[in-house]
Amino acid sequence: MPRSCPEPRRLPVPERGSPKQNHLLAALPEPDYERLRPHLKLVPMPLDETLYNSGGRLRHVYFPTTSIVSLLHVMEDGTPAEVAVVGNEGVLGVSLFMGRDTTPSRAVVHGGGYGYRLQAQLLKQEFRRAGPMLHLLLRYTRALITQMAQTAVCNRHHTVEQQLCRRLLLSLDRLPSNELTTSQELIANMPGVGREAFTKAAGNLQRAGLIRCSKDRITVLEPSRLEHEVCECYPWISLCYRMMAITSRGTAFAL
Repeated sequence: MPRSCPEPRRLPVPERGSPKQNHLLAALPEPDYERLRPHLKLVPMPLDETLYNSGGRLRHVYFPTTSIVSLLHVMEDGTPAEVAVVGNEGVLGVSLFMGRDTTPSRAVVHGGGYGYRLQAQLLKQEFRRAGPMLHLLLRYTRALITQMAQTAVCNRHHTVEQQLCRRLLLSLDRLPSNELTTSQELIANMPGVGREAFTKAAGNLQRAGLIRCSKDRITVLEPSRLEHEVCECYPWISLCYRMMAITSRGTAFAL
């Protein structure tokens, strides 16, 4: 369903300060949420900050609220390739409750904002309770794996313009406006296709009146038209998140 195109807006401070902007935290029953709430620390997640490096030990997990983070696989020559994006629908650090204290991916903020940090050991304890948090995390992980698989297919078989449309729409699903605070250089590195190919694709979309690019932000002017141009990967990824009850339209999980 085409979405409306509201004017880009800034988030007021009280809205940035709510842990329940993260859908995972918002879906927890109140007793479980209150048990975690004192340990959740609001942290800025500035553009281009590296939260984890590949192979690094996970000391914290992050629940984004107004930020978006790219999970990257880095090739031997240093070229990054994005495998997934995480925003207010999820959590960063899934390896922690899947049996590993390290992560195979690099996590880099590509949409600046805020999030909540939690000590890794506390999330492990919550997971071992085998309560609502365990079920939410497993369902989220399933959807994240689906996104990774579909991203690999998209990067192999679809045009750079289609990949860029998918990336932008996935970002919008995790934001309250049609404006993404990011750098063109950072977005260009995400698919692993190079800056020249990205610049050409972004220029084509801009000339078509679909987006507007500036130094540190990209604004989607016509979301419904962008949905028309995107490949089948975007609706499939969105459907999988909805099936997991991880909605990208501002509603919470259904337990």
